[in-house]
This record gives sequence, structure tokens and C-alpha cells, in this order.
Amino acid sequence: MNKLSGTMAVGMLLLAACADPARKAAGERAPAAEPVAYDAAPIVAAPTAMAIAPSPIAPPPIVMSAPLAHGLVSVTGSRVRMHSNSFHPGGGLDGMPAAVQGAEKFPDKDANGLTLVAEQPVSTFSADVDTASYALVRRLLSTGAMPPPRAVRIEEMVNYFPYKYASPSSPTQPFGVATEVMPSPWSGHKQLVHIAVRGYDIAAQRRPAANVVLLIDVSGSMGPHDRLPLLKKGFRMFASRLRDEDRVSIVTYASGTKVVLEPTSGKDRHKITEAIDALGSGGGTAGGEGLERAYAMAERNFDPKAVNRVILATDGDFNIGISDPKQLERFIVGKRKTGVYLSIFGVGEGNLNDALIQRLTQSGNGNAAYIDSVLEAQKAMSEELGSTMFPIANDVKFQVEFNPELVAAYRLIGYETRMLGREDFKDDKVDAGDMGAGHSVTAIYEITPAGAAGRLVDPLRYRGAKAAAVKPAAAHSRAELCFVKLRYKLPGESASRLIEHPVLAASARKSIDAVPEEQRFAVAVAAFGQRLRGEKDLSDFSYAEIASLANAARGADPEGYRAQFVKLVRLTDSMDQSGGLGQR
Repeated sequence: MNKLSGTMAVGMLLLAACADPARKAAGERAPAAEPVAYDAAPIVAAPTAMAIAPSPIAPPPIVMSAPLAHGLVSVTGSRVRMHSNSFHPGGGLDGMPAAVQGAEKFPDKDANGLTLVAEQPVSTFSADVDTASYALVRRLLSTGAMPPPRAVRIEEMVNYFPYKYASPSSPTQPFGVATEVMPSPWSGHKQLVHIAVRGYDIAAQRRPAANVVLLIDVSGSMGPHDRLPLLKKGFRMFASRLRDEDRVSIVTYASGTKVVLEPTSGKDRHKITEAIDALGSGGGTAGGEGLERAYAMAERNFDPKAVNRVILATDGDFNIGISDPKQLERFIVGKRKTGVYLSIFGVGEGNLNDALIQRLTQSGNGNAAYIDSVLEAQKAMSEELGSTMFPIANDVKFQVEFNPELVAAYRLIGYETRMLGREDFKDDKVDAGDMGAGHSVTAIYEITPAGAAGRLVDPLRYRGAKAAAVKPAAAHSRAELCFVKLRYKLPGESASRLIEHPVLAASARKSIDAVPEEQRFAVAVAAFGQRLRGEKDLSDFSYAEIASLANAARGADPEGYRAQFVKLVRLTDSMDQSGGLGQR
């Protein structure tokens, strides 16, 4: 049964009747995720040195089953209603915070609201290449369960998909930036500004060696087939792609920690796979002690010419040793200065501590993925791990300034856990997200044109002096909607570099159909995420309309990810119409 803090005593009593005695005791609830800046070690030492040749794989199939036993929901507009257990967008089960539903924990951040340009013209946030949220949302919907709104991180859903954005040609300026302005498909008087960034792809033969420590949770709760057994299949695929110059160590933790495999060359991959195959589960969860031992192993065998990384695989529930989220976060923050990167693969459902996983990856030059199937394990732990493992830039930050003469208000869709202060953009001591070889990042703003300002607020009575103060220079006042800036650090460098990109008002597309397929598909995914979170802006934009928008923008889709997404949206629409969505 879950051990919740005194403030959650009432919730404990409600859950006691259905608690699974096989699950390990959950630790204290992770505090809400705070806006985090990332400090990334420069990318000279790109993670993993695996020669990974891309090969098309089919995405996990969508399997519909009976709704889960937490009551059914019906959806009217953007309002989600539970039958038996009330559920509200942005909140949790009645009387229980959204970050704790059952034993699952998610970052407790509200969706970004509308910001008036006259009051705050600048928006700043960190890059994010995580994909965990989409895989988790897909799993829940495929079983007939509505994902908790806090589990839906729109930027991770959008960035889950590969996009054919223009690639830069030189590693010395590793990013290409492109923008599109288009009518909003869900709000007739608004526009969308789509920002696309594509990273330079390092050729396999030029990638440095990898020095990897696999830190694997083998506690009792990791026994089910969708946890340790699934991870073992994924790590076997990981091992099959190692090069001879790579090195792998394995540390496990349960009630204590154990070094299962000392640093072993990739040419001895049979020895690595034998160690993986021998893993079994049982005991408590000394995750903090495991992290300490894994980092000690990585530091002891640190190779300055290689990419040094700890890969943690867990359901995120630490309850022995260092288990306080803030203490764990401080530990990870201290360790990122060593030049050791961190990746986390989350697994399981029912007691997944997604909030803690997010905090640790955002604090430790890291990235996170959620593994829900063998096919997702192949995608995240084999096919795409090469790009994830080899960073091309650290501390990647975005800053967008909006022109008050043309834009009345803006809303950043997603990135709630990645927001930064305006002053953080130029501060090279503030860390931000890392980007790997060939990674792409998409950000979408919804903007209200200045001509529609009257729809939002009444005009100020005393605005003369303030308006004059924020009025842009004449040369730009009618040309630019906004101005995009990107800061990043090259490998081995401590000072950031800057890329600037003006977004011209004249570049706006007349219709959504005139927008390139890549951008239209990203907009469809963003719409789906907002609808799942119950955001009022999408109350009149149906799942069927979202599916239609995505289907028209599928393009070549060699891996089938986009076709799967369309099926997922249509499944959600069918369950919505029949009242068959159950809250997980």
C-alpha cells in the first residue's frame, strides 16, 4: 500500500481498498516541477559511439480494450466529467492533487495562459527533445483510459515525430531555423507562429566512442512484463549496435546496489548481453544509492575523448536511501559539472513517478523517454539512441520578442516545465536543454493580431507614455511580427553563441492548406494535446477535425508514425462519442 505523507491521509484511506500489495511503497510526493534552466556540458564529447543506421520500424499498434476501473468519463466541449470519480481539466480526482492519481506522479504545472504583448513582449524557454509524454498518452488511450492532463506535455508529443526540416551544413553553426505563420485552425481571428529548428547530424564514422553506465532498477515492482523484461529486450538491441571502441558498465539497484558488469568493450557484446539476460527483480528501491554508484563508476572510468553517460531505467519510485526529490535534484545538479550526461527510460504504469524523472533529467543534462512496447524500445533504445546519445549543442535556449504594433497577445503551446526568465537567456551560467545529432525542436505560438485586441481587453485609459516606451523602431514596426533568437554552446565551449531570425508579417500564409505538410502535422499534434488537456481554446475543434488535419499532412511517413497518430486520434474520437473513455 502507498505511504503518502500526512497531508495525503484522506487520499490514502480512499486508495487503501484497491492498493496493489505487490507494488513497492511509494516515497514522499515529488514537489511540483519548477521552471528549470539547463546547464549542458559542451558537446565535444558526444554521447554514445554506436554506428546506428536508420531502419524503418512500425510503430506500436493501437489496441483497444475495456475502459479501466476508475469510472467512465464523458467529454462535452473541453470539459471532462467523471462518472463515479469526478475529474477536472488541470486538476485530479476530487480532493486529490493532479500530481498524485493512484500512485502515479506528474509535474504539477498549469498550461501557459495568454500574455499581453504590451505588458510582456518577450517569451523565453529551454529546448526540449524528450518524447516520454507521447508514448505514455498513447498507451493510456489505447487501453480506453483518458490520460491525466498533467501527463500531457504538448512539446514532447509534437517532438516525438521526425520532421524533414532543412538541415544545417556545418557543425560550427549546428542549427537551421525556419518559421511559418498561418491562420489558427481552431480560432478564426488568431494566427499560429511555427518555429522549427533542426540540428546538424554527425556522420556515424565521426562519432566519438561511448562510455556508458547502465543503471537498471531491479526492485520488486519491476517484475511485470512491461518493466524489466521489456527493458532487457531494449538493452539487447542497444548492445547489438555497440562499436568495438565503446564501453558499457552495468549497475543495478533494489534493496541495495550491485555492479553487475565492469567496463566492457563493445567487441565483447556477448558478455554484455549475458549480463543483461541474467537480470531479475526483487526487493526495495535504493534509487538514490544507485545513482551515486553509477556516477562514481562513470567518473572513475571517465574518458575525455568519449561521450560519458549514465542511462537510468526505472519506474521512478525511489524509497530507500536518498529519496527526497530536492536532495536527488541537488545531487544531479552537482554531478552534471563532471561532464557525465544522464538519460532516463521510464516504464510501467500505476506507480510511474514521471514527475521525478522529469526533475532529474532537467537537472542533469538529460533526456527522457517512456517505453511502452518492444517497438518503442527499438525506437528509443536503438534506432534513435544514436542521436540522443551524441549532443551537438548544450544550453539551447529560445527567446521570442513580439511586435506590439502587430501582435496584441501570444500563448506558447506547451513547454510549461521549460520556461525561463528573460534575464536567463544571456546568462551562460543558467543551463538549458541539450540537443543531439539530427534532433529537431518545434515550438508553436498562438498569437492574437493587434487588430483583434478589443476581443481580449478594454483599451487602457492612460497608455500614452507606456505605448511610446514599447513602440518598436520604425524600420521594423510594420515588417516583423516577432523576432526569434536562439542561444547555444558548442562542445567544449563555455560561452554561448547566438542565432537571430526575424519573422516577417508578409510571410503569413493565407490558408492552413497552403502550409507545408511538416508544419501542418505538428499543428495537428499540438491541437490533440490541447484537446486532451481540456483547454478551452480547443472546445470547438473536434477530434475528428484534428484527425482530418493530421491525415492530410501525413506525407511519405516511411515509419508509419503519422498514420498511427491519425488512428489514435480517431480512436479517441470514437470513445469520446460513445462515452467510453475511462480515467486512468
